[in-house]
Amino acid sequence: MAEAGFELPLLLFAGFRSLIDRLHEELALVGHPDVRPAYGFAMQAIGVGGATASDLGRRLGISKQAAGKTVDRLEALGYASRVDDAGDARRKVVRLTPRGIDALERSAEIFDRLREEWAGLLGVERLRELEGDLRVVVPSDGFRLDVAGWFGG
Repeated sequence: MAEAGFELPLLLFAGFRSLIDRLHEELALVGHPDVRPAYGFAMQAIGVGGATASDLGRRLGISKQAAGKTVDRLEALGYASRVDDAGDARRKVVRLTPRGIDALERSAEIFDRLREEWAGLLGVERLRELEGDLRVVVPSDGFRLDVAGWFGG
């Protein structure tokens, strides 16, 4: 009997959600209890080079105003700061603070551990095959970080 088509996206989303939920449980234990998934996406989009609010909005698929509110929250929590753009004094660049970089570094470590858990459950080779299979079906230009905007309609 064939599986119902609607189950595939639900299973993929449930797998994603289980990883993200575990990540945030563990981040809270290591000093980052206020990081939410949307903040993680935003910090990834800011990156090590920084970004303007417009850049951040484009990368996340949200308005400049929504990006500005996200930056306000990241600033209030100590994960990012706005600094003058060296090339244009009228612009502000959002940069990750040492606390923001720490959150991303710890996230990477946690994701590595979670991947190891999945490898233990599925087997190393099967997990590699799964990742390879997903790379085949993901568009060649990669994936977008605009999950929050996509779910918001």
